[in-house]
Amino acid sequence: MTAKKRFVNVASRRHISPLVLKFLILLLILFCIVVFSGVFSQFRLQSSSSFTDLGLDELRLDSYRMKIAFLFLVRDNLPLDFLWHNFFKNADPEKFTIYVHSKPGFVFDASTTKSVFFYNRQLKNSVEVGWGKPTMIQAEKLLFKAALDDPDNHIFVLLSDSCVPLYNFSYIYTYLMSSPRSFVDSFIDATEERYNPEMSPDIPEEKWRKGSQWITLVRRHAEVVAYDHVVFPVFNKHCKRRPLLDLSKGNESLIEQQQHNCIPDEHYVPTSLAGFEDELARRTLTYSLWNQSTETMDTQAWHPVTFSYATASQKNIQDIKDIDHVYFKSENRTEWCSGPCYLFARKFTRGASMRLLTNGVVGPYDPNTLFLDRI
Repeated sequence: MTAKKRFVNVASRRHISPLVLKFLILLLILFCIVVFSGVFSQFRLQSSSSFTDLGLDELRLDSYRMKIAFLFLVRDNLPLDFLWHNFFKNADPEKFTIYVHSKPGFVFDASTTKSVFFYNRQLKNSVEVGWGKPTMIQAEKLLFKAALDDPDNHIFVLLSDSCVPLYNFSYIYTYLMSSPRSFVDSFIDATEERYNPEMSPDIPEEKWRKGSQWITLVRRHAEVVAYDHVVFPVFNKHCKRRPLLDLSKGNESLIEQQQHNCIPDEHYVPTSLAGFEDELARRTLTYSLWNQSTETMDTQAWHPVTFSYATASQKNIQDIKDIDHVYFKSENRTEWCSGPCYLFARKFTRGASMRLLTNGVVGPYDPNTLFLDRI
């Protein structure tokens, strides 16, 4: 006997009015709809999880325009625009977007760049950025917020003005879309006392992380960084670079040396995403060769080595591409890469970048038509 007939029989035995009967039948229909919707939603969730586990979701790629947002954090202009132009001109324009944070008032047009890909791609609300200051984080957050306005942006890559791609666009696109994880260099470094106890309880010490500034985030993690209103204020107050000793300032400079030496951009994103580490590949996709100097006063030891034309040889580039794991000494942890570990590298001069271009690293190169291509 159907549910509807059972309701009718009960109604006839108890002399329920037709109006009440219709109300009960309506409730039954609504209940069935709710149950069906729940089962269908669970099925969709399970299907989505299985697609993620498989890696590259071909159906999803065919159904939606999934873009990579390239976020350039630069001083003013883009000295390597010619290399990036060749990279983008060999790409499907429906698969990427470009955003540039430069100094306030700087405009990318025909007078400041030869590449049409960067025309008017600067943020209108940029801030003056200082190295080792919270303004660096502020600029990053502005880039992520701007890129999140486009719902088709699914991957967000933060780059500097000295970064170069090590592969063509097609390879990088497939690599990034094949992974459900963000790539965030994140580790615990107990040798440096950069954590300030005054950051607690908003930032507990067990969540304090260090890592490379150059990150690649999936959309859900980009939203965490862009819309964070808890961690950033704490960093703005308590995470600041210790100024260099200035004997002319006397005791004032000595007092400054007692403060925690905290570099905001090396800690902000890894610390903000410490609660999501099971969703991260805890390594950066941007290669840097750090100066190995052990001299305490050697300031060059604080910065990556700059690649020149001579050191950007095919062999050196191939050596970077062949790296398949990253070892974190402070944690005795090895991150193995399914394929190459690095898609980008820094810091490259114009001469080094021209060598990559002429060697076809980012795609076919014709010097006669380099800047004659439209978007």
